[in-house]
Amino acid sequence: MPIPLHSVVAYLDQTLEISRFKDYGPNGLQIEGRRDVSTVVTGVSATMELFERAQALSADLIVVHHGLIWGGGLRTITGTDASRVRFLMKHDMSLAGYHLPLDHHPHLGNNAGLCEAIGLGAERDGFGDVRGHALGVAASWPEPLSRDDALAGISKGVLAGAEPRFVFAHGPEQVQRVGLCTGAASDLMEDAAAAGCDLYLTGELAERAGPLARELGITLVAAGHHATEVFGPRSLCGALREQFADLTVEFIDVANPL
Repeated sequence: MPIPLHSVVAYLDQTLEISRFKDYGPNGLQIEGRRDVSTVVTGVSATMELFERAQALSADLIVVHHGLIWGGGLRTITGTDASRVRFLMKHDMSLAGYHLPLDHHPHLGNNAGLCEAIGLGAERDGFGDVRGHALGVAASWPEPLSRDDALAGISKGVLAGAEPRFVFAHGPEQVQRVGLCTGAASDLMEDAAAAGCDLYLTGELAERAGPLARELGITLVAAGHHATEVFGPRSLCGALREQFADLTVEFIDVANPL
């Protein structure tokens, strides 16, 4: 039996506590399609490939981490924005986006999923301020690991065995405490060092990050923006299935090496 669109969106809005965040763009429903929802697709970013693959599954609602609308909203709808909006409207599909709330959530979030993927312990502390929230997470493995074993664990948990594209190995050879923040969060590295972390893991780097890691004496690892942010969209699938037994929910991974 279909579920009202606004019931699904209200559940996501409340669960992810979007009212607590002053984000870089609006969280929640961004494009409104048909009123009832039977099939939901989740993904990392609002790209045409994701939309096309969702439409092939007869999706009614697409839920992403990186939505279409940023800043103050769409002041003009041209180019790829126009193509994407036109496709959604043609197929009567809705789009919802959850950015910082889906990074921050302690159970469903990208950071929480990344901690689980690399086997960090359940005792976790926040660090670093991003628009009023301690977005970074500091945690430890049950036992210290050599730096090589720590990097191998990151490769296995995040990159299916592939090596991270960027590693600046300036920290101690024994790694106990790890700081992480998914996506493009290299600017939280100083906060991670201040929190006593031996290694800082994020997705993509600013140019200034490598020299800063050396000066801080911390190992810096960039495992890819996309690769570190599949965890929240995947977790939303399970949460939606549990809340709405009649929904078909599927995560679609549109591969992106960046």
